[in-house]
Amino acid sequence: MADIMRDHDTRIRRREWLASGLGLGLAGCSWTNAAAPGSKVSVARCTEYGSALYPVMRTMFDQLGGIGGLVKGKTVAIKINLTGGPRNRVGNVPIERSAYTHPDVIGTAIRLFSEAGATRIRVLEGCYSCGDPLEEFMYDAGWDPLPLINAGKQVEMENTNALGRGKSYSRRMVPGGGLIFPGFDLNHAYDESDVIVSIAKMKEHATCGITLSMKNMFGITPITIYGDHAGKDEPSIEALGGRGTVMHQGAKGPSRSAPQELDPKSPRQDRWRVPRIVTDLCAAVPIHLAIVDGIEGLAGGEGSWVSAARHVKPGLLVAGLNPVATDSVCAALMGFNPLAGHRQSPYEDCDSILQLAEEKGLGTRDLSRIEVAGAKIADARFDFRSASPGPWRRLRQ
Repeated sequence: MADIMRDHDTRIRRREWLASGLGLGLAGCSWTNAAAPGSKVSVARCTEYGSALYPVMRTMFDQLGGIGGLVKGKTVAIKINLTGGPRNRVGNVPIERSAYTHPDVIGTAIRLFSEAGATRIRVLEGCYSCGDPLEEFMYDAGWDPLPLINAGKQVEMENTNALGRGKSYSRRMVPGGGLIFPGFDLNHAYDESDVIVSIAKMKEHATCGITLSMKNMFGITPITIYGDHAGKDEPSIEALGGRGTVMHQGAKGPSRSAPQELDPKSPRQDRWRVPRIVTDLCAAVPIHLAIVDGIEGLAGGEGSWVSAARHVKPGLLVAGLNPVATDSVCAALMGFNPLAGHRQSPYEDCDSILQLAEEKGLGTRDLSRIEVAGAKIADARFDFRSASPGPWRRLRQ
């Protein structure tokens, strides 16, 4: 396996992250219920995309203490959210205004990272059911990728569903072991980046209740290894299918070259499995900056395949240096209690990613320990449940 896989010492690669204090819950690879660190989150009211984003996002980053210290001289990986196929629109709404991270948010982030001194910027996504170049996938969605490529210095794109430009997959282990997987084999781009940024869309989710910066990381797993048509012993050459069989249902394991499940007898229900897999991924590949596009989004579900999904316009942008804190603020802005437990709203039919992540020391969901800059939650709250007819959960076409 030396020519296909190389191991990775996460403790060395993440030394700077741990030293920053954002990884205190993982220091020493302790997988215990240590007190999760607090953090600062910026909230902005923004009702439209376009040129107005630049001053808003610049102010938000300033409220977080500036991003120069995070990205200057670094390779920055931006995990975007392109859930579903390019034609999976909700009604006649352009997909970037409902299910996908809007390109204007992505482009503005690239510009600000470049201005702050980032030396290399990678735009990454595991595109739905394919290994096509990310640029081609964007063209299929009606986007022109060139403005994104030209928004900063040395910007590149990669579909991380397969080996891509790399010579080998990279192994990222979950510190202290995981809840479902002890580690993951991933596209080289994540291992070769210094800073991980998750730019997500603000949406409800049929399997996980809500989907924000942490759930966005579910898509970093290559379908050549974790997909429905993944190779049995080695990663497949071609990237095809979704992640339902391996990740959602656990009906089969990933390619045997990758770390296997810790307990094959654990529950096979996706609403139990997916929140835990997301927690494992966020521990193995820590998010250094979380940005959530809530200018427009979806209530009732994450895409057109959920029949209750409805296009909404919350008019919000949220950013933070800790994904648990950021997603907790987002949950509150969506009208939910971030301290809600398993099988409580918005998790009536699933387990809470926020609770699992907090229990593992990845961050806090306690709003009293989170400093919120910018707009006040009470003033900016948008009730997602009032925007979609009930019962909303798990209604699929």
